[in-house]
Amino acid sequence: MSPSESAHTFQVDLRGLVDLLSHHLYSSPRVYLRELLQNAVDAITARQALDPGAPGAITVRTGDVLTVTDTGVGLAEADVHRFLATIGRSSKRTADGALDGAGLDATRGEFIGQFGIGLLACFVVADEITVVSRSAADPAAPAVEWRGHSDGRYTIRTLSASEVPEPGTTVRLVPRADNAEWTSPEEVVRLARHYGGLLRHEVTVVDARGEEHRIDEAPPWERSHRSPLARREALTAYCRDLFDFTPLDSIELDLPAAGLRGVAYVLPTAVSPAQRAGHRVHLKGMLLTDKAPELLPEWAFFVRCVVDTTSLRPTASRESLYEDGTLSAVRDALGDRIRDWLTGLAASDPALLHRFIDTHHLAVKALARYDDELLRVVLPWLPFETTDGNVTLEEFVRTHPTVLVTRSVEEFRQVAPIAAAAGLGVVNGGYTYDRDLVHRLPEIRPGTSVTDLDPATVTAHLDAVDPTAELRAAGFLAVARETIGVHDCDVVLRDFQPVTAPALLLDNREARHERTRAGLAADSDGLWADILGSLRHETPRAQLVLNHLNPLVRQAITITERGLAVTTAEALYGQALLLSRRPLRASESALLNRAFIGLLTHAMHRPDAAAPGSEPRKKL
Repeated sequence: MSPSESAHTFQVDLRGLVDLLSHHLYSSPRVYLRELLQNAVDAITARQALDPGAPGAITVRTGDVLTVTDTGVGLAEADVHRFLATIGRSSKRTADGALDGAGLDATRGEFIGQFGIGLLACFVVADEITVVSRSAADPAAPAVEWRGHSDGRYTIRTLSASEVPEPGTTVRLVPRADNAEWTSPEEVVRLARHYGGLLRHEVTVVDARGEEHRIDEAPPWERSHRSPLARREALTAYCRDLFDFTPLDSIELDLPAAGLRGVAYVLPTAVSPAQRAGHRVHLKGMLLTDKAPELLPEWAFFVRCVVDTTSLRPTASRESLYEDGTLSAVRDALGDRIRDWLTGLAASDPALLHRFIDTHHLAVKALARYDDELLRVVLPWLPFETTDGNVTLEEFVRTHPTVLVTRSVEEFRQVAPIAAAAGLGVVNGGYTYDRDLVHRLPEIRPGTSVTDLDPATVTAHLDAVDPTAELRAAGFLAVARETIGVHDCDVVLRDFQPVTAPALLLDNREARHERTRAGLAADSDGLWADILGSLRHETPRAQLVLNHLNPLVRQAITITERGLAVTTAEALYGQALLLSRRPLRASESALLNRAFIGLLTHAMHRPDAAAPGSEPRKKL
C-alpha cells in the first residue's frame, strides 16, 4: 500500500438492509419463524454431531414476547461476536465455504442455512432481538446474552451458570404493533406447521394459555402401512390435506443418490401447458418453497409434487431452488420416473391410462413427440379429431390405410364434410403436436401411409360432371372464372356429397401467405419490393369447387345475363369463404357486401317485382 493510500471497512446501514430484506429478498414477513426454526435445527444438528445422544427439541412460546428455544450446540461469547454481530458470517461455514469450528466439516451437508443473514429476518417483525445461549462445545464457557437493535446497536453480557443450566439457545422477540398479525398464537402455530411439518426434530408451540401443539409428523411415504392399499389411501389423504384435490394417481419418488423422497400427484383435471404447477420442496425437512416449477421438466405439467431433499441448494432467500447441475440431474431423474409410471400403465392399469389420457392427452402428446418408447405405448390410445369423429389412430387406420393430415384446423373444417362423404380418411393436424405425431404413425404401424392433405387430392376424389351438363354450364363458368380469378382462385364444377353444400373452397395456408406476399410486393417499391420479390415461390392456386348436385348451383349455371352471373359467382365464392371458417381479409369482406347488394338490387329491379305498397303482379 502506498503512503497516500489508507484502508477502510464498509459500513452497513442495518435499517436499510432490513428494509431490503423485507421488501426484496423475502416474500413476506412470515419467513422470520422459518429462519428461527432453521437456526434451531442447525444448532441441534451440530450438537448431535458432537454427542449423538444429545436431545433434539425446539419449543416456541407465543404471547407478548415470542421465544424460540432449542437444545442445540449453543454459542460462546467469542462465537456471538463472530456470528451474531457480523452480517453474512454463518456459523456453518468459513470464508472458503468449509464448516467453521468444532471439527464438524463432515456435517456441513446436514445444515439448512449457510448465508449468515437468517437472524436479520427477525428485524422484519421486531425492533429488538435477544439471544441467550450456552455452548455445548465448551462446557466451561459461561452463558451469554446478546441484545441487538434494528438501528445496528448491540450489547453482550455474561450470565451465571445458574441462569442457563443447560446448553442451547433461546431467541426472544418483542413484536412490533404493525406486524402483530404474524406473531399471534394462531398464526405462529400455522406457520410452524407450514414450514416445519416435516422436520425430524420435536417441535412444540405453546400458546398463551399453556396449550401445547405438536408440529412434527412423519410424511406418509416414510411411515409403514398395513397394506399397499392403506399406503395408497394415506398418500391420497395427504394430497387432499396439502393441495385440496383428490389425485388420479400417486407416483412415489425415491432418488437415494440425491437424498430425495416424496410423491408426485396426478392432477384430476386438465391444465394448460403454460400453467406449470408449483411443487412443494422441503430441504432436510424444512419447507423451502411451495412454488418450484423448475423441479420437473416442462412437459410434466400434469402433476404436482411434494418432496424432501438433502442435496438441492437453496437461493439466498431460501424461497427457491438454485439452478445448478444437481438440480438438472434431479429434474431429469424425476422426469424418467414419471415417464416410467406412464408407460407402465398400459400393462398394469389400462382403465387408469384411459382416464389419464382423456384428461391430459395434450401433455402425453408433448412427451411422445420426443420419446420413442412412450410413443409406441400411448399413440394407439391417443384421441384425434378425424373425419370419423374423435377416435384413436388405432381405430382410424382399420378403415383408412392411407391417412391424410391437414396443416390447420380451418383446412380440416372446410374439407371434412366433403372428404367424409368421398370416403377419404382425414385427420385434423392443426392442433398442437397432432400433425407431428400422426406422421410418426408408420413407425409403429408398418404399412400405413401418412401424407399431408393437398387440395388436388380432394378434387381428384370428387365425381366429374356429365359432359353435357358441363357444356350447358360453360357460359356461366367462363364468367365465374374471370370474376374469381382475380382472387388467385380457379373455378371447377363437380358432383359431390353432401348435396346441401353449394360450394367448396380448397386452399391452404402457404398459398394464402404467397398471395399476401405478392400483394405487399406489388404495393411496395425500392428495396422492400426487391426483398419480397426474392421470397417468391410457386404455390398451387385455390379452387372454388361448385357442387352440381346442389339446387342453387344448378339454377346459377343457367344464368345468361353477365351482370347477374358476376354477382352470383361472387356470392358463391363468399359463401365458400364463410364455410371455410377462417378470418376474412378486407377485400373478401368487401366482395361479400358487394355480392349481396348486387343480388338484392337485381331482385328489386326485376320486371315482375312488386312495387312498394302495391299488389304483387300475377303471371298469365
